[in-house]
Amino acid sequence: MYISVVIDLTFIYRHPGADLMNGGYASSNIRAAFSHCIQQVRSYDYHHYLCLLELPPSMRKAAFALRALNVETARAMDVASDPRIGLMRLVWWQEAIDKMFANKLIEHPTAQALSSVIAETKISKIWLKRSVEARINDARREATDMPETIGELEKYAEDTISTMLYLTLQAGGIISTAADHAASHIGKASGILLLLQSMSYHVSRNQHFSYIPTAIASKHGLIVKQGGGEERWVDSREGLCDVVYEMASIANAHLEKARKLVDSVPAEALPVLLPAVPAQVLLDSLRKVQFDVFDPRLTRGVLGIPPLWYQLKLRWTSWRRKY
Repeated sequence: MYISVVIDLTFIYRHPGADLMNGGYASSNIRAAFSHCIQQVRSYDYHHYLCLLELPPSMRKAAFALRALNVETARAMDVASDPRIGLMRLVWWQEAIDKMFANKLIEHPTAQALSSVIAETKISKIWLKRSVEARINDARREATDMPETIGELEKYAEDTISTMLYLTLQAGGIISTAADHAASHIGKASGILLLLQSMSYHVSRNQHFSYIPTAIASKHGLIVKQGGGEERWVDSREGLCDVVYEMASIANAHLEKARKLVDSVPAEALPVLLPAVPAQVLLDSLRKVQFDVFDPRLTRGVLGIPPLWYQLKLRWTSWRRKY
């Protein structure tokens, strides 16, 4: 049985002892904008949606607006009928960020929600633009252009995932080097693991393993050199599982580094770092299927486990003040 959490929007905006819709945020337009963000995250990033519900009420507004932006940019190329249209959409978001910081009105609910967050907090324009620029650079490369090293994927993961954690910490007024370092590692782990999870989708869409570093692919015999220096891709399920295992091991190392910092991270930052939980869940799911990214069990429930079990893991970790 699929058991989900049904959340009344008033729980997001109002909570006993805390009112999230202060002052100007009571306007129907802004309220509708934040409602849109919540629904977008719930529909397309459900495992992180549940993470955000563990945040203090005062931090949820900014967190949902930021995650909604991530949903918009992450899906831009997938929902576009033509890659050029998807790229244009990403460039539009890049320009929209400049307009938000210039206090210009943008007729888009996610942009309106972000504008109100920018007006109320001191989030970094550089980090916000970096997250979109990373998506643009990724969209501009050919499907056959594989990264050379895992370092390139780690940078992409940090620019797209870690930045969301940095910005959430910043919006909450949390200044902590330890929290930033933990966020960096969690973002890198999450990014790598989500790329592994989506590998079967990208193969079906592009007929190519776009996010496997050539150095790792060559190491495990998936790429061999022929006469004349040409490289040929070898169809080997065993070799692919070995590649996924190595990449997942690197993600696991990032999670371990993040957790070693837990005693140095301020208590108020711990809920922001809960995305380490879905990363661990996905890592465990990959282990259960022997790192076969084509195993259909990875698509079941939430990251391969029953939704209720995922929610219990998240709540238990939050209650223990861990991540």
